[in-house]
Amino acid sequence: MRKVGFVLIAAALISSAALAQEATPALEFPAGVFFDDFSYTGTDDPTFISSGWIVRTAEGWPGIPGAFWNPDGITVIDDPDHEGNRLMQMISTTDGREENTTQTQFCQQRKFLQGTYAALVRFSDAPESGLDGDEIVQTFYVISPLEFELDPNYSELDFEYLPNGGWGTPRNTLFATSWETFRPDPNWLAINSSSTRQGSLADGWHLLTMQVVDDTITYYVDDELLGEHDSEFFPEVPMSINFNLWFINGGLNARGQERAYVEQIDWTFHIQNAALTPEEVLAAVASFRDGEIAFVDGVPSADGSLESPCNF
Repeated sequence: MRKVGFVLIAAALISSAALAQEATPALEFPAGVFFDDFSYTGTDDPTFISSGWIVRTAEGWPGIPGAFWNPDGITVIDDPDHEGNRLMQMISTTDGREENTTQTQFCQQRKFLQGTYAALVRFSDAPESGLDGDEIVQTFYVISPLEFELDPNYSELDFEYLPNGGWGTPRNTLFATSWETFRPDPNWLAINSSSTRQGSLADGWHLLTMQVVDDTITYYVDDELLGEHDSEFFPEVPMSINFNLWFINGGLNARGQERAYVEQIDWTFHIQNAALTPEEVLAAVASFRDGEIAFVDGVPSADGSLESPCNF
């Protein structure tokens, strides 16, 4: 896999997209690059749907059994700090009872494999109101379906922030986890590798970057190396890009007033078959924004028969 200097990649991306925009009514994009600035009017915007995004409504794993995956919990909002900018926002709620719990998720189509993935994310440590302390998971991840128990082709790479702890860890823990495979409950078995970071990440925006090249997965938070996982956990099949906000089963706090937890995403980026540093990612994104290019998809679709479920 190749390394790409940020000056070259930024210049190539913006010039290719701009030239295509001028040359043809049907915009052509730089090969192998995906970028979304989330400049939509809402999740019912036809361009949100045509851009390959799916808002989850399907029941199931992960989280609270029977929880409602609420499409209305995902909205596109104005950025209060930057005029003209838009943000994706997920809000998940609970009053401590499983039947009154909502979770949220949205997914891009399944066609991504090797390369660099990144997203600019704002986590939260406490609910907007109400009782704190629920074990909630705030994420950015890529994943393929589990076809059967301990499927050797299963592929998943996660950033998961647990502001109130969980899985035997204290408050304010960020996990970066690479999966070989797993067996679901009731006979749970996980074959994965995790790196963790302690401390609050609710102090503003954070750049999350995954380099998935040369049989190695490397995770960064901002410009800080978080972890590196070897070829045993390297993905084998195309994955979808996902964000979700869910409660750990058994981790709800006491029953009482409803509380709402929030995660926001400014943009997401991918380039195939190249390892970009966090600095290079930011330079490429800045080039798109300088050129007022809000969406790029030059990643070819996977096999036409490949389904893209948004239910895991």
